[in-house]
Amino acid sequence: MSTDLKLDELEPTPPPATNDGGERSAADLAAVYEVPINIQAVLGRANMEVASLLRLSRGSVIELDRKVGEAIDIYVNNRLVARGEVVVVDERLGVTMTEIIKDGDSA
Repeated sequence: MSTDLKLDELEPTPPPATNDGGERSAADLAAVYEVPINIQAVLGRANMEVASLLRLSRGSVIELDRKVGEAIDIYVNNRLVARGEVVVVDERLGVTMTEIIKDGDSA
């Protein structure tokens, strides 16, 4: 016995309640501020054999699967969350996010 359910019969789930009845704030997230996360900014990838890896020396060039100027992938805990560009800030490399990846948009 199956029941066909139409989308207009579903009611939206209400947002989680807040302490003061208002909108959520950064203070509501205080419990997770100290949780460590792993962030990776991936410029590109390359596959090579161990023999090729052992022949690398200072100044060797490894060809990556990306082109110059192409967006880099930003992973948080091994999950693609954004794409961005490499920037230089006070003589140090950094990454600026240019696109946030929503679930299912990682293709």
